[in-house]
Amino acid sequence: MTIHRRRFLASVGLGLPAAGLLAACQADDLEAATTSSSSARPGVIVIGAGISGLAAARHLVDEGENVLVLEARDRIGGRIWTSGNWNGAPVDLGASWIHGIDKNPITDLAAKAKAKTVVTDLESTTEYLPDGHEAEGAQAQALTRWRDQTADALARYQDEQDRDAPIRGVVERTLRFHALPDGDKAMVNNSLNDYEHEYSGSVSQMSTLYFDSDSALKGDDVLFPKGYGQITDYLARGLAIRLGHQVENVDWNSRGVTVRTNKGTFQAEQVVVTLPLGVLQSGTVTFGPGLPAAKRTAIDGLGMGVLNKCYLKFPKHFWPDTDWLNYVPPVDKYGQWAQWINVTRANGEPVLLGFNAADFGRTIEGWDDTKIIASAMQTLKTIFGQGIPEPVGHQITRWASDPHARGSYSYYKVGSDPAMRDQLASRIADRVYFAGEATSRNSSATVHGAYLSGIRAAKEALS
Repeated sequence: MTIHRRRFLASVGLGLPAAGLLAACQADDLEAATTSSSSARPGVIVIGAGISGLAAARHLVDEGENVLVLEARDRIGGRIWTSGNWNGAPVDLGASWIHGIDKNPITDLAAKAKAKTVVTDLESTTEYLPDGHEAEGAQAQALTRWRDQTADALARYQDEQDRDAPIRGVVERTLRFHALPDGDKAMVNNSLNDYEHEYSGSVSQMSTLYFDSDSALKGDDVLFPKGYGQITDYLARGLAIRLGHQVENVDWNSRGVTVRTNKGTFQAEQVVVTLPLGVLQSGTVTFGPGLPAAKRTAIDGLGMGVLNKCYLKFPKHFWPDTDWLNYVPPVDKYGQWAQWINVTRANGEPVLLGFNAADFGRTIEGWDDTKIIASAMQTLKTIFGQGIPEPVGHQITRWASDPHARGSYSYYKVGSDPAMRDQLASRIADRVYFAGEATSRNSSATVHGAYLSGIRAAKEALS
């Protein structure tokens, strides 16, 4: 398969409990012990207890700073959330993978946290055609050929053009999509949908020039059998974190910063803002004298995509033992239930995880759970037959509907470029600093990118 890496960050599932949180973070307005008195004015306020906020706070505290973390949710982790809804079988509703373990800071954190990991292999894949039959022989070769031709079309455009265009338009024109028979169209669509699953944006909006403007790390992709929450729990130890504090306004002047929340106002010397791009785009948090024009342009210009998860737990295992199950939907069901991962090897339970990205991922957020499960089961029954058992449990995410995220992770829309991430990351008046995956030019849409951005912002504040 022509996929550079998997970046499956998914949304908060409505009504699903978090698991593995620190005891210090379970009360609505409780501070954990810190190295400084909690009554003293903090030197730095960090907005957000996701991986970038925790990284920033951890680095600052380790350097002797008095830090207060304000988090809107009733849990830490942000877009990292391990659910314990199924006893003994934790699942990640948010980030799942370390993408490329070589020289990856999350690999080091996992070792320090004593968090076990399991490799998932893209080569361990079973692929199915629209009628549910396994892709073999000439059909398997055709599927590979169309993926290669899709990738080649995009690479040629990047080499030869300097005017941006949507991925779908470039591929359709190059491959003469509209003249193809439906079977080939379905394979090209499946190739396009691969990019949506990786980058979270719609190929009708995603930039051909810049969609892959990052630096992928080498090494295996691994996930956590006991959940990614082990990493955020480890980082949060000893930090002063106030939960349930939704930030409404950030203001600053020559004397310091003022952060107003739904539960009170806080002052400090500096602030590190780690709000997701989708929240910045929504305007629900205002900034005193206003943001610089270049930063506002970056916020508006970059895209915030969607990737949702649907975990289905069955009474028995009935699918192949490969890591991945890929389905090529018919032309009239573009992007529906095309990618599944076999969760059994990670948590030992008969669980399948289906992903939906971009337009269809956003569409199903308006469906109730029953309708989503029925849609998923229609695909599974096409592949495995009408006799498969019904699921005995489910956990479903709705990332774009989450007011504290408003999407899964950022991507390059047509008209945006890597310099916008630098503008998004730029400080204001040596008072206001910005972090989060969307500010990472080299590793956007990854946990390690978010983590490193928090360290970068902390060092800027210290300097």
